[in-house]
Amino acid sequence: MDRQQDEVLRLIAQKDVRYLRLWFTDVLGKLKSVAIDPAELEKAFSEGIGFDGSTIEGFTRVYESDMLLYPDASTFQLLSWRHDDVAVGRMFCDVMTPLDEPARADPRGVLERQLAKAAEAGFVFHVHPEIEFYLLKPPASLDAPLEPIDRAGYFDHVSRGGSNDFRRRAVEALENMGISVEFSHHEGGPGQNEIDLRATDALSAADNIMTFRAVVSDIALQEGMLATFMPKPLIDAPGSAMHLHMSLFEGERNAFFDGAGQYQLSATGRSFMAGILCHAAELSVITNQYVNSYKRLYGGGEAPCYVCWGHNNRSALVRVPLYKPDKPKAARIEYRATDSSANPYLALAALLAAGMKGVEEGYRLPEEAEDNVWELSGAERRALGIAELPHSLQEALVHFRRSELMATTLGEEVFAFVLRNKEHEWRDYSQQITPKEIARFISLS
Repeated sequence: MDRQQDEVLRLIAQKDVRYLRLWFTDVLGKLKSVAIDPAELEKAFSEGIGFDGSTIEGFTRVYESDMLLYPDASTFQLLSWRHDDVAVGRMFCDVMTPLDEPARADPRGVLERQLAKAAEAGFVFHVHPEIEFYLLKPPASLDAPLEPIDRAGYFDHVSRGGSNDFRRRAVEALENMGISVEFSHHEGGPGQNEIDLRATDALSAADNIMTFRAVVSDIALQEGMLATFMPKPLIDAPGSAMHLHMSLFEGERNAFFDGAGQYQLSATGRSFMAGILCHAAELSVITNQYVNSYKRLYGGGEAPCYVCWGHNNRSALVRVPLYKPDKPKAARIEYRATDSSANPYLALAALLAAGMKGVEEGYRLPEEAEDNVWELSGAERRALGIAELPHSLQEALVHFRRSELMATTLGEEVFAFVLRNKEHEWRDYSQQITPKEIARFISLS
């Protein structure tokens, strides 16, 4: 047993922790949890906790169902937002086979493999997520219209508003768990909010995003509200994104910084960005995994749907933000298409793989988009060589299906499951008859 595991066992005894929740995710990014008695933790560290992997979305086949959860001691935290009288802790887990081999369908493992490849090249991947979500009044039924808790807009201060109190509670809970928050504010849609987490290594960032969703969802329920990370819940309001600020570090040095480069962006940063732009269409199934995702991208609300980059240009898919030249560690790029409902492990793995492909093969960055790309005509965008992201999940699947990069990055099991699951989602959606269609053909007069 290592030092971190010993420290966790000591903390559990010191804080009188009564329950431990072991967390992991399925391939679609849904949080899974199993509770154990703290007395079982030492055994869990050394031997794992068995579970039936065939019951988890995308994990394994029935005849290979035995799997093990190994808690990652570095992720231990108390669930500080809960109102229970007893202390509850949680840890994220790595999923293993009975032969103590990493389970190929574990999304956390997919990201860990990509991070290991980047480490072999001398890089550590850092991520700073900006996560948007809606707070709604709980609907009486799924047929009832969704009603936001307020009618405020971007950066509005709502006196005695539920959003203000909610964000304060959520930020306090996150900070108490050791998850640093940069800032929070009301977003552009009614009832829409954003909380930005500070940059950290990519694995911690993905764990933090999963924790963030649990915190936000639970506190919303405690406050009599419903939190949703649905990409586009309201027709006439912006969708919810998860903007990802990314950089590579070599030790303490930010590999994306070059004081002599355009916008102080290094050749490594430019090639990384070129890789993401080149492979943006084929990774869209991962960053935008639902039918509803493409209603966000092409449903207005300033969602980035055109494959280009710009300096401080929010109409571009990838942005080079402004930062002070005397702060080289702040050099980064921002990918703006990701939904807040994406599986963060797979999304970060896909973006890292695409960026590293650009670095390894020396991709050249296209010309910067200096215009507001949303306002250009289709002919003008084509003349500038600006492509479009897929318009639908079906179109995204065409690119994903033939992507060698995504197949290699995700592994055979995850790639096959995503393809099968999303094809089923598209077929199921295509067979629905909506009220809009009925209204077009059926007259009551």
